[in-house]
Amino acid sequence: MFNFCSLYSGSSGNSLLVETENTKLLIDAGVSSKKIENALTNLEVAPSSINGILITHEHSDHVQGLGTFAKKYDLPVYVNQKTLDAMPKQKEKISEKNIKNFIIEEKFEIGDLKIKPFSIPHDAANPCGFSIFKDDKKISIATDIGHMTNGILKNLEDSLFVLLESNYDPEVLKFSRYPYPLKSRIAGPTGHLSNEIAGKTLAHLLNSGLKQAMLGHLSKESNFPELAYKTVIDEIISTNYNENSLKLSVASRDIPGQKCLIN
Repeated sequence: MFNFCSLYSGSSGNSLLVETENTKLLIDAGVSSKKIENALTNLEVAPSSINGILITHEHSDHVQGLGTFAKKYDLPVYVNQKTLDAMPKQKEKISEKNIKNFIIEEKFEIGDLKIKPFSIPHDAANPCGFSIFKDDKKISIATDIGHMTNGILKNLEDSLFVLLESNYDPEVLKFSRYPYPLKSRIAGPTGHLSNEIAGKTLAHLLNSGLKQAMLGHLSKESNFPELAYKTVIDEIISTNYNENSLKLSVASRDIPGQKCLIN
């Protein structure tokens, strides 16, 4: 049994909760420590009961509250060395005994969970997504993806549930208020994933048993939840699946979601 909950998801901050009967993990801590505490408390999860915080990369919308939250509750932080070195302000707040280094593509264990970090193309030091295993079940988290790769697809295959980035719509991005260099970065090979590519990715994953998906990390300026949802569903239908083939939802930017049971 997995419970998954998106606490916050978007360019203004990201933090996710994965829990089993025995283990609770946070993935990223990109909002204030206080906001994370409040979200967990509302879900009846004691912040001190978290078994570890997994870090995807060092951008502030993924680590803003990390150091303060980890220090306050004396929590282990699982991070690769290049990412750790790229966030000195957070690193100095975390007790040395709580820094747990992992190597991308090498599995490690926390409680009753096995975790496999995998590489993603993004303009960060050494960014990654995570596949998380319990018994014969697998869920995966992948955001901040400049372009889809065979390696990412391989790591996402056989997941029952995926939280996948669906950051922008190309036309909305084109006419957004963002300056041209930022538009180029977002749509570039180490930027973010479009709604269309998210849809094509999820359609592909239906062939390997995907049952549920959540679209995450939507841009406030160059996307809309309804547009992301419709684009992905249209892509799924275009590959001869019907829209009921996948239980699809969209993660909220500002409001913690409900726990989502995956079994």
